[in-house]
Amino acid sequence: MANQESSLAALEALLFIHGESITKKKIMAVLGLDPAGLEEALGALRTECARPERGLMLLVSGDKVQLVTKPVWSGILAQFVKEELQEELTPAALEALSLIVYLGPLQRARLDYLRGVNSSFIVRNLMLRGLVERFPDPSKPSLFLYQATTDTLRHLGVGRPEDLPEYERFREIAAWGTEAASGPGGTAPAS
Repeated sequence: MANQESSLAALEALLFIHGESITKKKIMAVLGLDPAGLEEALGALRTECARPERGLMLLVSGDKVQLVTKPVWSGILAQFVKEELQEELTPAALEALSLIVYLGPLQRARLDYLRGVNSSFIVRNLMLRGLVERFPDPSKPSLFLYQATTDTLRHLGVGRPEDLPEYERFREIAAWGTEAASGPGGTAPAS
């Protein structure tokens, strides 16, 4: 990274888009930082987040780092989540759920890529409703895979995702989109 300010901004952007905890090793690899540069960027972000007008704080637990909301906002956020759970699913939540049902299990990064936006709040909402479950990715234990719960499949009237309407066609289209994006000049995250 060119300087401390760009390292700080890149770190904040990476933690925001990732949504969950991420290892320091992964951060250094993605941002091209050495251990000293990472610690400098973490210190700067911690200081920035400590300002009273900021709603987020930096959580560092062992080798993992995550942006989280400050405890002072827990009451407001708990009420917001409670109201969200009582409302019907939004079009964005239905889109995310559809992708997880048809393409799951998949990493949240893949879901973000397919939707073109950060999906962490929506996925959390779907998990709280019992529509989606997560489990460690066997190939990358520091990441999670998301899939529809059996209750979701039962509610949809199918015994397995393969029984959904146009299941194979939808998966072929999704696979084609990934291949096209990862062709010359494109990059697509692995699912």
